[in-house]
Amino acid sequence: MTLEKIERYFEFQKRKTNWATEIRAGFTVYLTMAYILFVNAIILKDAGVPFNACVVGTALAAGISSILMGAVANFPVALAAGMGLNSVLTYNIVIGQGVTWQVGMGLVFLDGIVVFILVLVGMREAIMNAIPVSLRHAIAVGIGMFLSLIGLLHSGIVVVDKNILLPSPGNFSNISTIISASGILITAIFVVLRIKGAILLGILITTVLSLLAGISTLPTKINMPDFSAIGALDIKGALKLSLFPSLFAFIIVDFFDTLGTVTAIGYQANLVDSKGKIEKIKAVLGIDAIGAMLGGLFGASSNTSYIESAAGIMEGGRTGITAIVAGVLFLISVFIAPFASIVGSQATAPALVIIGFLMMQSITQINFEEIESAIPSFIVIISIPFTYSISHGIGYGFITYVILKIAKGEFKKVHPLMYAASIIFAAYFIIET
Repeated sequence: MTLEKIERYFEFQKRKTNWATEIRAGFTVYLTMAYILFVNAIILKDAGVPFNACVVGTALAAGISSILMGAVANFPVALAAGMGLNSVLTYNIVIGQGVTWQVGMGLVFLDGIVVFILVLVGMREAIMNAIPVSLRHAIAVGIGMFLSLIGLLHSGIVVVDKNILLPSPGNFSNISTIISASGILITAIFVVLRIKGAILLGILITTVLSLLAGISTLPTKINMPDFSAIGALDIKGALKLSLFPSLFAFIIVDFFDTLGTVTAIGYQANLVDSKGKIEKIKAVLGIDAIGAMLGGLFGASSNTSYIESAAGIMEGGRTGITAIVAGVLFLISVFIAPFASIVGSQATAPALVIIGFLMMQSITQINFEEIESAIPSFIVIISIPFTYSISHGIGYGFITYVILKIAKGEFKKVHPLMYAASIIFAAYFIIET
């Protein structure tokens, strides 16, 4: 296949992009997401998954899933093990219910199968398209605030007091916090000056500052990859009736987290049609479900679309090449994972803060004159960061929207699937407690 045919397949001309932009965007996405290789392994280690095997499994699952997303769906979003889902797997299921991590991975695999079936029958796409336009934009804004909060926490600019469990100002006598704050300003300056590669440059410069300050260090050795977690899932053990509530929880979180992420990325990249629907949405959602299955198969927990992909959109990424580049880098990480650890949280935090700001622009698309839609939109925006959960924020907004529409006597204007989604969310919240 010639370069011209590849460019035509990925719609370079239509999406006004080029190879340099897409490759740069892919590198940016990878650098923003690389932390998951080690964070996921640290969390799943508590469940009994061997650390090195988990790093390898996480890299392989992320690489294959991201390449599939780019090649099949032509969508600029990368996938990796979902934060939150890995914690639920470790602490609620494996430790909380006393099952093996292999059973937990079997549960993740089943989650992917169920969600994939929902995609095939059109249920996932139908629910996504049933969401009112204001709520779609609110999801993007809420996720932007969520990313900024994560960035502030990773930077140390905001900390959570362990005694009162409330956020408070960080300690600026800490060199790591100073470097992160400097990174935010440096990245912001690049954005203001409209320098190409602003986010990537910000990450790289902050990483250099971290190395000079001794916060980040170069690896001294490279271990051989450990593939022992691949295929170690126990599907039969996961089919126990007592684990069905856990499977339901996985499906709900996976289903709606992806819905939020894909909506936000699609709107930011302007990959929507005249009706505000995401292009090739069925393929996008289908690959995401396959990613969940791959996560269970590789011992890495459920793979999901990553909102950090917004960093690539900021760099101009508009096609699946962005996801493919990030995916290839994840595959290479199987052998050079220690080098990825050089880019610490203090270097990626500034990128998340600035990306959050850029995603806030969607708030101008919310119709605040239509109060019955504006209030649920506001609920979504504040709930996603404050609950630290995309799916909870979406659920609170859905339920509020339906109730307010009924109260106004406009229950016929609510799409039937919004009623169904709200009932499912309400049931999930009750079961969860």
